[in-house]
Amino acid sequence: MTPNQIGFALLYLGLFLLIGKWIRVRVKWMQNLFLPSSVIGGFLALILGPQVLGKILTPIAGENSFWATGLLTPEVMDVWSPLAGLMINVVFATLFLGTVLPNLKKVWHIGGPQLAFGWTLGWGQYVFGLLLAILILVPFYDMPPFIGTLIEMGFEGGHGTAAGLQGTFEELGFAEAYDLTIGLATVGILSGVIIGIAAINWAVRKNKAKVIGDIKESSELKKAGIMEFENREAAAKMTVRPESIEPLSLHFAMIGVAILVGYGILQGITWLERTIIGSEFMTYVPLFPLAMIGGIIVQLIATKFDKTEILDRQMVMRIQGFALDVLILAAIATVSLDVIGQYLVPFLLLSLVGIAWNVFGLFFLGPRMIPTYWFERSIGDFGQSMGITATGLLLMRVADPDMKSPAYEGFGYKQLVFEPFLGGGLVTALSAPLVFQFGPIPFLIFAAVMLAIGLVVGLVYFGRMKS
Repeated sequence: MTPNQIGFALLYLGLFLLIGKWIRVRVKWMQNLFLPSSVIGGFLALILGPQVLGKILTPIAGENSFWATGLLTPEVMDVWSPLAGLMINVVFATLFLGTVLPNLKKVWHIGGPQLAFGWTLGWGQYVFGLLLAILILVPFYDMPPFIGTLIEMGFEGGHGTAAGLQGTFEELGFAEAYDLTIGLATVGILSGVIIGIAAINWAVRKNKAKVIGDIKESSELKKAGIMEFENREAAAKMTVRPESIEPLSLHFAMIGVAILVGYGILQGITWLERTIIGSEFMTYVPLFPLAMIGGIIVQLIATKFDKTEILDRQMVMRIQGFALDVLILAAIATVSLDVIGQYLVPFLLLSLVGIAWNVFGLFFLGPRMIPTYWFERSIGDFGQSMGITATGLLLMRVADPDMKSPAYEGFGYKQLVFEPFLGGGLVTALSAPLVFQFGPIPFLIFAAVMLAIGLVVGLVYFGRMKS
């Protein structure tokens, strides 16, 4: 593949992002669902690519025709396919870069209820997913036991986590798990937004929401995904002078260092395991959770030695957002519909079990675990448990647009403890290899214990604070 072909494929990706945004601005029902432009563009690319348009036109134009692959050539698909796996390292390396890490007491006091609630939802996805695998998917559909971990990977981890684990699934001998997880991530985002918006309307009608009135009152610009003129702020700060180094280049370099630190840690752990123990378990572990640890190390060093504060959190967030947009579009556009069709019943069962557990958590556990502003705070964790952090932030922004509740602060503090483990963290990355190595029962028991801890802390400790 030539550099020109690679460059064209990346330009083509930008075109679909732009078309996705244009559709979001023009189509009212997509505005009402608050669908991200990357999701819209990804679906459009999937439809216009070889799996839909290509298959429709192949009988007419012939297998050797340009139209046999739709509007996406094999070269474009070859470039797009690994993009999600690369970009997830950028997303996770930026999670804690440019932030001030608070003390644990403050994290527990403000973010504790949401941590207990999110912890319960996350581990519950493992418990019910593995039960589904043990009782139905393994004996009746001849699937590997680690298929039960895909609910948490797809819903909490999202497209990026699925992409980061693509190589792991291949090593475990069931590469189809990648496409199933990408499909689950897509279902999670769509159902999370749809159910979340419906839940917000319900909360308004039933006086469960303390902050907002009717979300139908949102401005047309807000629904279109355009910032109102009076609310427009600078996207980032110029922390260094451009004649020395461009601020964007500096932050991109710092993110690169964080990923390299994570890569070094992974290689070191793999070497130690192979040398001392003689096993190969760490070869199944992807890079992205270690990139997150690399980001934390870089941030700790910067906090100690950088007195000029050249790392700007807003600039880091812009790079993270760009990587996430590219990741989502590329992942959806290249998902295999043939694999999902082949395992349609297991895919639907995994989707339904995941959705049912999260909805139960929102309406039954949320009000019993979170003492104040339960709906504004639990809707964010529900959104994350359905379709990554961005969905949770979106629903919180709809439920509490002016940040009058402690939802945002609690959600942010909860992430400091939550993200290193679940939602794409170490547990998410290690769960499939652990089940593959030791069987589903030990991990199911461990997940049930973690679920019980979340329930006890949430219902007994924080739940009693209401009275």
